[in-house]
Amino acid sequence: MPVDFDAFDHDAHMAKAFVRARVAAERGDRPFGSVLVRDDEIVMEASNRVVTEDDVRRHPELELATRAIQELTVEERAETVMYTSTEPCPMCAGGIRHAGLGRVVYSVGGDEIGEFTDQGAPVRSAAILDGVTEVVGPHSNAAGREIHERYDW
Repeated sequence: MPVDFDAFDHDAHMAKAFVRARVAAERGDRPFGSVLVRDDEIVMEASNRVVTEDDVRRHPELELATRAIQELTVEERAETVMYTSTEPCPMCAGGIRHAGLGRVVYSVGGDEIGEFTDQGAPVRSAAILDGVTEVVGPHSNAAGREIHERYDW
């Protein structure tokens, strides 16, 4: 039986992703945070560590996709939702595609991050994940934008 992702508590899970984003910013990293949810329960969480670990791969979305591949079966991964404070970048979307997660729900779009950082909009995650992982967003956009507005981009 297919999982009803729409029945998940989107607000609570996104709020936890926001907590992870704030933790990253307080630590000296960029304000990105994500959680992985299965059966409407958080099973993994991560925050950005690119700056503090001097490693461009330490995006929370890529970390969770990697851990999901290591710790969950293919079937379990298809039953998960990644809630993320910001739409996954192309690198992270590639990792999510490889992991085969069921859905991604984001708050702040890649186009909006392009505005904050003056770097322009990257390739959108839905284009990379098309046919593999459903992408939904923006969700709780005002709260997500507030985190970026407080950050010193």
